[in-house]
Amino acid sequence: MAEKRLSAGTTTGIITLLNRPRGVTAIGGWVLIAPAVIFVAVCFIVPLTSLIARSFVEPTPGFGQYVAVLGDATTMRILGRTFSVAFQVTLVTLILGYPYAYLMTLVSTRTRTILMFLVLLPFWSSLMARTFAWIALFHPEGVVLSALRVVGLHEVELLGTQLGVTIAMVQVLLPFMVLPLYSTMSGIDRRLLDAASSLGASKLRAFVRVYAPLSLPGVFAGSVLLFIMSLGFWVTPRLIGSPQESLVGQLIETRVGKLLDFAGAGAISTVLLVITVLLLLISAGAMRRASRPISGGAR
Repeated sequence: MAEKRLSAGTTTGIITLLNRPRGVTAIGGWVLIAPAVIFVAVCFIVPLTSLIARSFVEPTPGFGQYVAVLGDATTMRILGRTFSVAFQVTLVTLILGYPYAYLMTLVSTRTRTILMFLVLLPFWSSLMARTFAWIALFHPEGVVLSALRVVGLHEVELLGTQLGVTIAMVQVLLPFMVLPLYSTMSGIDRRLLDAASSLGASKLRAFVRVYAPLSLPGVFAGSVLLFIMSLGFWVTPRLIGSPQESLVGQLIETRVGKLLDFAGAGAISTVLLVITVLLLLISAGAMRRASRPISGGAR
């Protein structure tokens, strides 16, 4: 047994694995991913399919639920507000996360470790605890509003408003923007900036024309991840927002939990899913066109 383990890590063992029949390797791969596939199928695909199917058959077969959803001004207004908040959160996290990730590529290893620790710190604390902390901060007698009143901003309200929800969501989701950005930026060869400078470009021009385009894959990955997560965010809008400023997650919760309208909730979820997929396809096409000159694609 010891010899078998030893040979697996040697050149001979690796060559043996590479020369193994493709069918055996494929079967081994399926066996490895089978538990994860079964888990996703049972816990996600089956409930989602059931919910969507009910939207087409209840109370009568057809598209009645979708006609009602698309014709309901309140539902469409909540959907629009949800996409607006998701876009704002994505934009703000990108503005905050891009320079932070860029700084992580410039500093020493020790400082980079500290910055990475600060990014990962929210992952180690409960989402509920962070949300309740924001409730305490946004309270009329809390630290934030007290500080704003000192500088003359007496009319600002954060608890129960869309502004408060956006600020709290940015804090919660910021790591999901910084990590993809840093992953992309750390792979960019900075000698390209030196080459651009040697050809007469200023530091700003070299950054805008060379570094920024090369970082677009990280920008796209982080933005897509943030946007999708913001669309389905529920805890923070539920606790910090108000019924008048509710998002689609709260609407679906009301349909399922209070009205027991599973078909209506399925129709809203399907509309949200279709719009999201269309936006992602449009964004992916725009990203490919933007990165084509960089990657030396079709000329």
